[in-house]
Amino acid sequence: MKTIKNIIMLNLFVASCTFCGCSGDDNPSDSSSVTEIPGYNLIWNDEFEGTSINDKKWEHEVNANGGGNNELQYYTARSENSYVKDGSLFIVALKENYSGNEGKRDYTSARMRTLNKGDWKYGRIEVRAKLPFGQGLWPAIWMLPTDWVYGGWAASGEIDIMELLGHEPERVYGTLHYGGTFPNNTHSGSSYKLPTGNFSNDFHVFRLDWEEGEFRWYVDDIIYLTQKNWFSGSNPYPAPFDQKFHMLLNVAVGGNWPGSPNLSTSFPQIMEVDFVRVYQKK
Repeated sequence: MKTIKNIIMLNLFVASCTFCGCSGDDNPSDSSSVTEIPGYNLIWNDEFEGTSINDKKWEHEVNANGGGNNELQYYTARSENSYVKDGSLFIVALKENYSGNEGKRDYTSARMRTLNKGDWKYGRIEVRAKLPFGQGLWPAIWMLPTDWVYGGWAASGEIDIMELLGHEPERVYGTLHYGGTFPNNTHSGSSYKLPTGNFSNDFHVFRLDWEEGEFRWYVDDIIYLTQKNWFSGSNPYPAPFDQKFHMLLNVAVGGNWPGSPNLSTSFPQIMEVDFVRVYQKK
């Protein structure tokens, strides 16, 4: 039976989604166990409880093209490459001979997104994850525009909450992509290096605060980057980051930035995600 408190919280949630234009989650998973943050409402989350990936929150991209960065993997929707177990999401990169509709690849992995299932304009995003490592591995937690209002990449923007190059397992990157459409695009950002250890040893919380005219990046609540300056052609500031974006989780193999795996790279490699939570200011 719903209590008065639950009804009030539901009304606050609906009002928040109406105000921001986001596609919120009608039933945030296990939201009762999520720590409340003063001044914020939880509007979307996945705690990865249960035994399967929630298709009301996520869809798989299945292709051999990756992100157009000369990556080497075939993204699949197979349970070998992504599954939920013991309260976590596992995205698994494998070295194997795989054939699909778009050809053959020597590696497989998964790329998942919340497009039209979780789309937000502004918010506080927190993802707790443990990352893979090794030459040629490229895990990412990031966002793309839902409607591409200002044109193709990167005129409509890209928000990289976390990227890691497997040969630098102690460092993560936060980046914005913007400007004109490729090749007239640009980017800006910075990185954070752990004082000890690396990101494959334990879980860390990757957080992005996105407000009108400002982004802030954190690792375990330590702020390492603030950005306030960007542009999108002749469109008025704060374009392109004044529209709805959705989230992506993936582990790429190879590509222009990390380079290819070598003999030192071991497989399988896993990105384990404990939770994804999206908050907005009350």
